[in-house]
Amino acid sequence: MTELIVIGASWGGLHAVGEILAGLPGDFGVTVLVVQHRAEDGEDLLAGLLDRRGPLPVREVDDKQPLDAGGVLIAPAGYHVLVEDDHFSLSTDARVRFSRPSIDVALETAADALGPALIGVVLTGANDDGAAGLTAVRRRGGIAVVQNPETAEQPEMPAAARAAASPQVVAELAEIAPLLVRLAANGDGVR
Repeated sequence: MTELIVIGASWGGLHAVGEILAGLPGDFGVTVLVVQHRAEDGEDLLAGLLDRRGPLPVREVDDKQPLDAGGVLIAPAGYHVLVEDDHFSLSTDARVRFSRPSIDVALETAADALGPALIGVVLTGANDDGAAGLTAVRRRGGIAVVQNPETAEQPEMPAAARAAASPQVVAELAEIAPLLVRLAANGDGVR
């Protein structure tokens, strides 16, 4: 049974994540954590922008927030999100691949905590953050999904994740939300 979906995105991610959230139903029962690269300074409007995209509530992760909080949680700018057995933790440790939040940190800790109860998704981006994390998801028995690099706004991140992790699914952006709905309902449909 899926307990958490972690979606990582960078350049082009606002559009890509918004498309996925628009395709999830209001009664979607699995918590979604979004790790989006963005500037750490200034006003952060990401949660508000994404909240308008679909029926699920979108808010930033709080330190020690339970994993089963439901809805869509956004990694705050300037913090890594670590996934523990039953809650999220926030960290200001050093940047990873010039980013904080780091997609790799979220995926690796989630894979360690949840193993086969995790779905990891890597979307558009211009670096390789997420490749090591998605590899950890596969190694620990979770499901790895990558946006098709050929049609991503920036292909580098999904291409690196595909090459490193050998994901079970490489999909067009429009196919990812329906896939997540099926996987959450059916458990291990693509293992």
